[in-house]
Amino acid sequence: MSTRLKLKLAAQQLQKGNVIAYPTESVIGLGCHPLDKLAVQKLLTIKQRSVDKGLILIASHIEQLLPFIDVNEQQFNKLQQKTDKPVTWLVKASPLTPCWLTGNHKKIAVRLTQHPLCKQLCETTGYPVVSTSANRSAQPAAKTILKTRQYFGDMVDYYLSGDIQGYSKPSEIRDLETDEIIRAS
Repeated sequence: MSTRLKLKLAAQQLQKGNVIAYPTESVIGLGCHPLDKLAVQKLLTIKQRSVDKGLILIASHIEQLLPFIDVNEQQFNKLQQKTDKPVTWLVKASPLTPCWLTGNHKKIAVRLTQHPLCKQLCETTGYPVVSTSANRSAQPAAKTILKTRQYFGDMVDYYLSGDIQGYSKPSEIRDLETDEIIRAS
């Protein structure tokens, strides 16, 4: 099956409110449509994760994130700077950002993905995708689609095959306002 067709099928699953698995920079991710509350609840149930923690949005370009974030010009420019490793930024959430994405926080985690397949997925959908590691509490994050299938089976609606980018650790998490490192990579 061609990559274009796989991406189209993945995008259709997201639009239907389903949960997909896909490769990211360092692990396999689980994702769904960010504005579909039921899809987010399904994803959180699969992961056995509390909504209070909040979730990450990945996007192919910053314009996809603008409805979800509240940034000034300097922060806007900083978000777009190339980095030598994946960086997830904690950014002040827009007042319109749903609480099922931010959890108990006033900020939302966002990443401009550099993974070619993730970028193409966001381009195909036209919007950012919720992204969280493919694991349950106390389990290591899956690094292959096969391991993800072993963890979740048919609870995940679609598996977008591909390889992780090869980073050994999850993305660094950094606060956009303070530059504080929340999670080192």
